[in-house]
Amino acid sequence: MIADPFDRFRLDGRTALVTGSSRGIGAAIAEGMAGAGARVVLHGQSAEAAEPVRARIAASGKQAWALGADLRERGAGKRLLEDAERVAGPVDILVVNASAQVNAVLADMTDEDLDLQLDVNLRSTFEMLRHVLPAMAERRWGRVVSIGSINQLRPKSIVTAYAATKAAQHNLIQSQARDYAASNVLLNTLAPGLVDTDRNADRKAADPQGWDAYVRQLNWMGRAANADEMVGAALFLASDACSFMTGETIVLSGGY
Repeated sequence: MIADPFDRFRLDGRTALVTGSSRGIGAAIAEGMAGAGARVVLHGQSAEAAEPVRARIAASGKQAWALGADLRERGAGKRLLEDAERVAGPVDILVVNASAQVNAVLADMTDEDLDLQLDVNLRSTFEMLRHVLPAMAERRWGRVVSIGSINQLRPKSIVTAYAATKAAQHNLIQSQARDYAASNVLLNTLAPGLVDTDRNADRKAADPQGWDAYVRQLNWMGRAANADEMVGAALFLASDACSFMTGETIVLSGGY
């Protein structure tokens, strides 16, 4: 028994790579992990996109780096891990947050729409895990936090392909969780419901009243989450507090 149970949530001495952390959920998680003591590697489609978040973290006295990578490109996931290791050393915590979402029912989905979501949401995850997991296992400590979606469990037709890729992503997390559990490399999924980020900005601006009505009936709380409300669960899954949990999903949906 340790003197302060909150010490188990600390990330001092750990290096975290958070993909898609130039904004939204990823930025909130990255800043939360920096606050918990981690050295944080940020990622955006360009390094410049992630620079404001890096500057905020640096202003608080913490270490952070900003990298750019287009995860649509074959091999970009592996290159991003290699770049993170080059600037910050071995990656202890990987947060797979970057994603592509095209809202369309199956009949309206183009091949290009499908390819985009498969490449960003699934292929890049495969590439990153294949690169980082053996090294984590060799050090006998590692955490992977995959940011999934309530749609992986309860898909809506308007996000048919996105939901399918998120379900496949968690399947990948579960298979690797089984393989690496004995090495103290733990992989879990955090599945948010609706979160109020800039991904929804156009929809809100186009029909504010319709947006409010949609949100009120979406979950038991009758509201969207804030990105900061994802941070606590992410810290748990990235820390020693999660030492007996792997291959699981935490759902943050506001009641669904």
